[in-house]
This record gives sequence, structure tokens and C-alpha cells, in this order.
Amino acid sequence: MLQPKRIKHRKVHPGRLPKKATRGFTLSFGGFGLKALESAWINSRQIESARRTMTRFIQRGGKIWIRVFPDKPVTAKPPEVGMGGGAGALKEFVAPIGAGKILFEMDGVSEAVAREAFRLAAFKLPIKTQFIKR
Repeated sequence: MLQPKRIKHRKVHPGRLPKKATRGFTLSFGGFGLKALESAWINSRQIESARRTMTRFIQRGGKIWIRVFPDKPVTAKPPEVGMGGGAGALKEFVAPIGAGKILFEMDGVSEAVAREAFRLAAFKLPIKTQFIKR
């Protein structure tokens, strides 16, 4: 799964979700894309699951670009542990996504195939998405 090779700080503050994407909201590589319509944290498992679904559907026919990378560490305390004692251990890495951000791009396949592949991938993501084309 996607995760950074090394990070500067093991535990970071949660911060705020971006309302709208300030970068990465236009197609750069492929002819078709999957755009986020909501803001959320998307974790590495969800990104990998969507990628596998698309790759399996297009049967390695076209090319897929992943435009998001989970580089924000999230911590969690184990179940049934009382309050206090600081932040818990590292749980996962997430990518903070703003509305309008392009998540995936695809090229080398027909529009119908790309649309269906993105539809299947969208089921794996926790946000509403939209199919876009150049």
C-alpha cells in the first residue's frame, strides 16, 4: 500500500480539511479522470482498493495515474484505554482531499470503459466523485 518511506514527524496535529482544492483540479496526464466532490481524509487502503478495481476492470489495457498520496500520519489509541496518556500509536496514513481534486486519471481506453472503471472505483471511496473528460 501507499505510504511514505520516511517522515519528519511521527505524530502530527490533525489540522483542518481543505474546503476546496487549490491545486490538482485539472487533468494533467490522461484523457479521463475521477474528481472528488467532497472534502475528506482518504486512507492508503481505500486508494489501493480503488486502484486494484480499475486495473482489474481495464485488464491492464490503458494507463492509470494516481494523483493523491497519503503522507499524513494518523494516530489512534487501542480500544478500552482510558483518557490521557497522550496520542496513541501510528495507525495509518491519509491524504487530505479538498473538493474538486482529481484523484485518478486514465488514458488508452475508450470512454465507456473508463467511465465504468471509475464507477467501480468510486464505490471503494468514502466520498462522492464525478467522472470528467478532457
